[in-house]
Amino acid sequence: MSTAKKDYKRVTTKSLIEMKANGEKISMLTAYDYTMAKIVDTAGIDVILVGDSASNVMAGHETTLPITLDQMIYHASSVVRATQRALVVVDLPFGSYQSDPKEALRSSIRIMKESGGHAVKMEGGSEIKDSIKKILHAGIPVMGHLGLTPQSIYKFGTYTVRAKENAEAEKLIEDAKMLERIGCFAVVLEKIPAQLAQKVAESISIPVIGIGAGGGVDGQVLVIHDMLGMNNEFNPRFLRRYMNLFEGMTTAISQYVTDVKSKDFPNETEQY
Repeated sequence: MSTAKKDYKRVTTKSLIEMKANGEKISMLTAYDYTMAKIVDTAGIDVILVGDSASNVMAGHETTLPITLDQMIYHASSVVRATQRALVVVDLPFGSYQSDPKEALRSSIRIMKESGGHAVKMEGGSEIKDSIKKILHAGIPVMGHLGLTPQSIYKFGTYTVRAKENAEAEKLIEDAKMLERIGCFAVVLEKIPAQLAQKVAESISIPVIGIGAGGGVDGQVLVIHDMLGMNNEFNPRFLRRYMNLFEGMTTAISQYVTDVKSKDFPNETEQY
């Protein structure tokens, strides 16, 4: 396959499918506010995920469950206003789509109308098939999410690697094929064995984006706070830290405190 990189002025769901067909890997990061999204977009990211991980990194909750639809719309609106190139995908939060396809559609319409996001992401396979189909029939693009699904953490009881056993692995493969068949434009695979993830990516034509799923998939996603080292308490094997902002920012703020206390700031050139 060709690995030539096409210059996309605006990344769309079609662009991602073209990238997979051309052998170009897809880059994806989270963002939750205007300033961070502006930086991420300017750096050339393909997809910005407004993740329900905002519940953890922005609000300090232990899980993703507490974040509300209104809060997700607020974060997504901020990101969309900053974005010129990237495709913006917005997580449907827990409770907004699982039990009722009509509620799932209402939630998705609110996200699209009120935030300006380009697509929604949903966790689960066959158990939420009707909700996904309802949203797709309304013309709203859907990205699937299989493997470790954080909204189901109390069902799993742990954040350990998923689909290590044959039965769960086979269901995951079938769910991925089902998501492609009904019209999803991409699938996220989280924290599953690399060989299984590669098998899924090779068995479907839509892009497979991994997080803790090895290098045999079509793209990668990380939480921005993790990869920049703003969060120094989360250290899974799949995480590569590209900076240590926690240390750098702590040092800078400590210096600011010292300069204020010592009357060094502001000096004569820093006042009117």
